[in-house]
Amino acid sequence: MKQSYVYILKCVDNSYYTGVTSNLNQRIFQHETAYYPDCYTANKRPVQLVYFCEFTDINLAIDIEKKIKKWSRAKKEALINKEFDKLPNLAKKKF
Repeated sequence: MKQSYVYILKCVDNSYYTGVTSNLNQRIFQHETAYYPDCYTANKRPVQLVYFCEFTDINLAIDIEKKIKKWSRAKKEALINKEFDKLPNLAKKKF
């Protein structure tokens, strides 16, 4: 089975970029070199890989990527810092 990866990059402006790929090393290289000049990270380099997880099902990886993209910064940082117990209580917006 082919591996897929969901990853989070920290950009030079301290923003986060979340993506999905089947070749993590190649994709990180593409971000670092602005291989796609219109990509979000092209003008926010250097980037740092701060989180990734592996999947054997690309559809599941895409679903997880979409969910993480909607998360608040605090929730993403809890995931990055492996503070999994905090994840359920961190909503996108506070009401």
